[in-house]
Amino acid sequence: MNYILFDGTVRNALLPFTFTRPVADIRVGILTIREKWEKYLGYTTTTLTEEYLSEKFPMVEMEDNVMVNASFLPNEVLVELVKSLEKNQAIFQGDEVVAFYTNDTQEEVDFDAYEIIEYTEEGLKIEHTWDIFAKNDAALREDFELITEDRHSQPIPKSVNVIAPENIFIEEGAKLEFVTLNASTGPIYIGKNAEIMEGSVIRGPFALCESGRVKLATKVYGATTVGPHSVIGGEVSNSVLMGYSNKGHDGFLGNAVLGEWCNIGADSNNSNLKNNYEEVRLWSYETQGFAKTGLQFCGLMMGDHSKCGINTMFNTGTVVGVFANIFGAGFPRNFVPSFSWGGASGFTTYMTNKAFQTAKIVMARRNVAFTEEDANILQHVFEITQKYRKE
Repeated sequence: MNYILFDGTVRNALLPFTFTRPVADIRVGILTIREKWEKYLGYTTTTLTEEYLSEKFPMVEMEDNVMVNASFLPNEVLVELVKSLEKNQAIFQGDEVVAFYTNDTQEEVDFDAYEIIEYTEEGLKIEHTWDIFAKNDAALREDFELITEDRHSQPIPKSVNVIAPENIFIEEGAKLEFVTLNASTGPIYIGKNAEIMEGSVIRGPFALCESGRVKLATKVYGATTVGPHSVIGGEVSNSVLMGYSNKGHDGFLGNAVLGEWCNIGADSNNSNLKNNYEEVRLWSYETQGFAKTGLQFCGLMMGDHSKCGINTMFNTGTVVGVFANIFGAGFPRNFVPSFSWGGASGFTTYMTNKAFQTAKIVMARRNVAFTEEDANILQHVFEITQKYRKE
């Protein structure tokens, strides 16, 4: 069967992260949503997403297809329902379509003509940017079980101070000595060729993905995910770094999400709790205003390729778009548009020729090419976010 993951109704609520990727390629837990579905289904997937993303993330349509809403994270019950779909059947949760069977001769899908199958499980769903860290605990535990089932961990080095070693899984090539791992509060996953340097103290649930690094004497609280080729240092709590991002020095990152190719300068901090302890409101691209999160703790949401200088201070509930460059004294405002250059004293536009040149240098350090596809996507993001930049 051919499985296609589509963005669904939540795509705008997940900006700025979905400016540069489909919903399916958001990382929450250990794996991306796509990787979870492919592991459960036993098939590769393609994507139905925004037109400007489709060159990099194409859809492959065959004679018979099952379309799956990527905002729903897979579990055994849902996957069995999806696998058993037949022609003219659709799975719904309430008023929202979860998955449906279609073929290439259908010009449009009329769900009134479909047999509706109700999905009533309380599974995980990513609907808002803050869900990525708020639901990371549950997602990480599910991924740990999925990845490690019927497999054996590499041995835990003798120098490691460990609590609940049965909840720790170490992949081949990982390096760690003289660190403390407490997996009594949740599983700890250490990916292939990852490294945890001496003196670090980590409390689960925690995932360090392939080739990630934890620098000397880092303090980590769950539920935290350090994506592939990412680096953390200082103090990190309940945060997700999607991949290729650095927070390599002292400073605090908490209840936060960083996209890819982000860099947090030394001694930078984000606040994750308001001084009056009230609910945090977060900028929403969907409503064009500040939305209630229902959360008391909420820190920084930073889109791909954004960076901040040393000693940067982010207020509680700050949203930073794609390719922002933030520096200087004081708190920048709690919504920084894409392609902004500056700080608390004001911003100018970060022009694409300079931004792209930096991206080429940064990505080349990790042996990743900045492609024409990347440039086209980011040029489009520059244009559609122009209305948010005021000079």
